[in-house]
Amino acid sequence: MPAASDLNVTTLAGGVGAARFLRGLARVIDPARLCVIVNTGDDEEFFGLHVSPDLDTITYTLAGAIDQSKGWGLPEETFRCLEALDRYYPETWFGLGDRDLATHLFRTHLLRQGQSLSKVTAAIARAWGVTATVLPMSDDPVRTVVHTEMGALPFQQYFVKGRGEGQVSKVELCGIATASAASGVCEAIRSADLVILPPSNPIVSIGPILALPGVRQALRQTAAPVVAVSPLVAGKPVKGPADRLLSGLGIEVSVTGVAGLYQDFLDALVIDTQDENQCTRLEQLGLTVIATDTIMNDMEKSVALAQVIMQHKHLKR
Repeated sequence: MPAASDLNVTTLAGGVGAARFLRGLARVIDPARLCVIVNTGDDEEFFGLHVSPDLDTITYTLAGAIDQSKGWGLPEETFRCLEALDRYYPETWFGLGDRDLATHLFRTHLLRQGQSLSKVTAAIARAWGVTATVLPMSDDPVRTVVHTEMGALPFQQYFVKGRGEGQVSKVELCGIATASAASGVCEAIRSADLVILPPSNPIVSIGPILALPGVRQALRQTAAPVVAVSPLVAGKPVKGPADRLLSGLGIEVSVTGVAGLYQDFLDALVIDTQDENQCTRLEQLGLTVIATDTIMNDMEKSVALAQVIMQHKHLKR
C-alpha cells in the first residue's frame, strides 16, 4: 500500500460532520488526490437562486473559509440583502448571507446558461482555490422530502424552518427514479485506493448518494477498503436529526443500526470510544471496528481522526 500522501481517496459526504472531517483529512493527504462526492438532495431554490448547501459547506471548508463556529456559511457574514428581501417575500427563514449570495448568483447564472451542476461546482471550487475534486452526486435534480404529521416537507423546510421536529414516517427522494450519478462518481469509487464515508447523516446525506444507480454496486466492487465513521455517539448525533430520522424509519438508533445500512459494502466502521460496548455486535457483522475519539470540535481532533483512519488504510474484508 502506498504512503498516505500517494493515496487517491474518495469520500461520500454531506453536512457539517463530513466537512469537519474533511478539513483534517486535507491536512493528512495531498488534497489534489482527494475526491469528494457530495449530496445534492438538500438543494433548494430560494428567491430564484439555486442553493446547494452541502456543496457550499464542503467547498468553503476545503478552502479554509468556513465559519468555524457554526460549521456552515462564511465568517463575519452580514444579512442586509436578506433583510431587504423581507419586504417582498412572505418568508425569509433560510439564512443567505450577503457574501454567500455571490456563490448562489454565480451558480444560478451558469446553470441557466446550460452548464451542468458538475461543471459549475468545479468552477466554484477553482475560484476558491480548492485543489480537491468536488463532485455533486448527480447533475439531475433529486430532492429529499421528509414526511411527518405536518405533511411532506422539503428537507430545508423540515430541518431549518421546522428545526427537525415532528415524527418522521417516510423519507422520499423525489427524482431519484430518473437521476443518474454524475460523470466521474462511480469511477472515483472504483479507482480509489481508499473510500471513506465521514460522519454524515446516513438517511439524508449519504442515503441519496447510495440511491443513485450504480453507486452501491461500485462500492461493492471497488478494490479499495471502504471505511465509515459513525455519526452517532452514545446513541445521539453530534449535530442534526439523524436519531429522529432513524427512529422514525424503524432503524435502531445506534452504531450498529448505522452499520446495517452500509453492511453490503463496508469493510470497517470507526466508532467513538463511548460506543466500545457495541464492538462485539459490529464484529459479528463481519466488520473491523476502530474505536477512537470521533468528536471533532477543533482542527487538531479532525486531523487526529483522519490519521487514525489512514493508519488502517489496508483494511479489506
